[in-house]
Amino acid sequence: MVLYHAIQTGVGVDGHGWRRLRDVPLFARLPDADLVALWNVSVPRRYAAGEVLRMQGEPADHLLVLLSGSTAASAATAGGRVVRFGTWRGPCALDKVALLDRAGHTATFTAVGACSVRAVPRARFMTLLDDSAAVRAHVLRLLAAQARAQQDRLTVTMTLPCEARLAAWLLEAAADSGPLVSLPGSQQGLADLLGVTRVTVNRALSRLRGDGLVRPAPDGRIELLAPELLAQRATRHS
Repeated sequence: MVLYHAIQTGVGVDGHGWRRLRDVPLFARLPDADLVALWNVSVPRRYAAGEVLRMQGEPADHLLVLLSGSTAASAATAGGRVVRFGTWRGPCALDKVALLDRAGHTATFTAVGACSVRAVPRARFMTLLDDSAAVRAHVLRLLAAQARAQQDRLTVTMTLPCEARLAAWLLEAAADSGPLVSLPGSQQGLADLLGVTRVTVNRALSRLRGDGLVRPAPDGRIELLAPELLAQRATRHS
């Protein structure tokens, strides 16, 4: 009776809105009863901007479900260099791969702003993976997409100069945000993402600004002035 009431009202047995899990792509096709069960077995967490959700290499005992907010993923190389992978916005499930191989979290996840998270025990996630064809298919698509993206990024890093990489990143970011693009934390964060130094990024931004392709906005974002010309720069090899 309690479970029936929860499904009808959209409020979990613990008094919270389990329907928020429906917006997470990984869980989008699960029956309501499974969503209620997931909600009630998960642990709620809130993080302020700058707080670390998980550290690279830490045991992945829970699946982190980011309900709202954004988190940046980064990793340190053996030589101490920080590599930034990008920013993830909720609702989404973070670092699913780490739960599969048990080798620890693949990156350090840091809250960009205030974040609301549900932590699902790994055992429950693995059971879901075994029982749900939809969840298995989603994870397989994710792994395939990650492998392809990694290959594409390696190709870009090895063949394109910084200005072309920067132009490509600005266009990709603008596809989600519009002509005003926020840097991933700072110029240093952008440098880590592109695999270059902050000085190199600063010079590339200056060239794009000098050519009238972008300009700094008063709030610190970058405004794209000529996306079609920026697209030409994104494919330039020299």
